[in-house]
Amino acid sequence: MDSTTATSSENTDFPIKKSRSLKEYAGILARGYAMGSADVVPGVSGGTMAFILGIYEELIFSIRALGRKDFWGALLHLRIKEALWAINLPFLLAVGAGIILAFLSLAKGLEWLLINKPVYIWSFFFGLVMASVITVARRVKKWSVILAVALALAAVGAYFLVGAVPAQTPDTVLYIFLSGALASTAMILPGISGAFILVLLGKYQFALSAVNNRDIVSLLILAAGAAVGLITFAQVLGWLFRKHHDLTVAILTGFMLGSLRKLWPWKEVAAYITDSHGEQIPTVIHNVLPPLQINGAFNTEIVIALALAAVGFAAVLLLDRLAVQIGD
Repeated sequence: MDSTTATSSENTDFPIKKSRSLKEYAGILARGYAMGSADVVPGVSGGTMAFILGIYEELIFSIRALGRKDFWGALLHLRIKEALWAINLPFLLAVGAGIILAFLSLAKGLEWLLINKPVYIWSFFFGLVMASVITVARRVKKWSVILAVALALAAVGAYFLVGAVPAQTPDTVLYIFLSGALASTAMILPGISGAFILVLLGKYQFALSAVNNRDIVSLLILAAGAAVGLITFAQVLGWLFRKHHDLTVAILTGFMLGSLRKLWPWKEVAAYITDSHGEQIPTVIHNVLPPLQINGAFNTEIVIALALAAVGFAAVLLLDRLAVQIGD
């Protein structure tokens, strides 16, 4: 460990970088933006982006530190600087600012794309996550039968989870808070989308509307729930990474593999439900093959979709290579 790093806590062995340049923090903000961009879309995980971009474990351990005795001991004794370093605050602020900026700048555009060009956006993310399965699997130091079984079970579990039916739910403060908490735990799980959890809980359109309409009260309730969920779940993930690193990575890889079901671009809606606002929500969706011809002409949508999937796939492999070359 060099002079710019230090262990964030006596309870972790993850080196936290204590000295970064403005250029490095700009890079972290950009990674946070990529995470936020992914989290806005149901079925795409910000945790996947964090893994791809090489900040996943630092993010988990930094969030985890918010619930550890090093932070609270320093804070209660008014050792403010020590408390802020214990939670790696500059890193968290850079990532958080990027995520918030993505939410504010992309919510309207992604909402439009999901309604008007769903095949294209799902194709891009399908390629992105498919490549992510490869890059994340490489982080397992040594594969074994047990790890392969764990990956397969996680993939099956994610496959059925992302096929679950969205629910009709109330707009009470408690339910919105709990929705934020559950969604935030999914946000840091590669392959399980926080936005999709909101879909399952019947709060995705509610959250998008709150962002687009600047509904500060609803956003604060969701944010409070998300903070509680993140800090709590990070304790579990941090322990798993320390004690069972390869098993944890194998399970997370399986989550991403299973989530590809949700990202398949061509779908057929078989049934709807109507929520309390009169919005139709699909409840039965089948993945289908695209038609080769439309009105007697070749379906050019297939070519564009495959090209976007290839761009997403190549982008992940490029980002992974860059992350290996420059490190953090």
